[in-house]
Amino acid sequence: MLTLRCVLGSSAKFLVSFPALRHNTRLQNSMSGSLRPLAAVCQVTATPDKEANFSACKQLVEEAKQRGASMVFLPEGFDYIGSSREETLALSESLAGDTISRYTQLARKLELWLSLGGFHERGHDWEADRRIYNSHVIINDRGDIVSVYRKSHLFDVELPEKGVSLKESAFTIPGPSLVAPVQTPIGKVGLGICYDLRFPELSVALQRHGAEILTYPSAFTVATGAAHWEVLLRARAIETQCFVLAAGQVGRHHEKRSSYGHALAVDPWGEVLGDCGGEKPGLVLVEVDLGKVRTTRRNMPVQQHRRDDAFYRSLPQT
Repeated sequence: MLTLRCVLGSSAKFLVSFPALRHNTRLQNSMSGSLRPLAAVCQVTATPDKEANFSACKQLVEEAKQRGASMVFLPEGFDYIGSSREETLALSESLAGDTISRYTQLARKLELWLSLGGFHERGHDWEADRRIYNSHVIINDRGDIVSVYRKSHLFDVELPEKGVSLKESAFTIPGPSLVAPVQTPIGKVGLGICYDLRFPELSVALQRHGAEILTYPSAFTVATGAAHWEVLLRARAIETQCFVLAAGQVGRHHEKRSSYGHALAVDPWGEVLGDCGGEKPGLVLVEVDLGKVRTTRRNMPVQQHRRDDAFYRSLPQT
């Protein structure tokens, strides 16, 4: 019996469609004979229970491997989402801790790449200040950590009319810099995390350094997600002419917090290729055709038309 886990857009390749469920499809890579790599974009409902979270993520990663994925993307807070500042800090670990060790072993065992976006990493002065980084960790198919990006834009937002009140900087250290895009089996991946999505300067900088795919693992609130999630992801894809892969959190994590879901994959033209919906954990498989990146950039050479930085700073200071 086929279980439909997510929703795919009509332009995704080699799909079998089911008319009774509009746009509900499953990618049949085994039928296609395609040599293009597959990426799995995942959606989970993390809680403060780290063991349960690992079990749920492991199941998705194993499913993705079985269905032919070369790289799997997990969302911000894949390790846990705490119910208080104190719990969030108490559950944090270093990169050498048990959580990342288990994922490196999983990547090595399954021989696939992992994007772990939004790991609660203890800061370098943890013993003195009890502060953490929000870290996006890339692990290769040999189980090696090949890149770590620490979230640079922290979500300090008060929207009383929307019921949103979060102050990430109360316990999180902003990352010091961007990191270079990472060469992976699906292409060159540029790393961001959640709120970074709202800063186009970051995506343009990654594109200029060779990114073909941008990734924004997230835990968007329900209110901001409903208003802005898809339009922001599509905008980042259109302006950089990159694929955008955005794993997400969905549903109720505990009594104080819920997330929007709709883990999304977008192509360089801005078309949504896959959407995991707003109700349940799951994954979507997308074929990453880098030829579409090249064709889109050749036919509409936006980056060649961009003026130098001095031009955009030429307005008088106010």
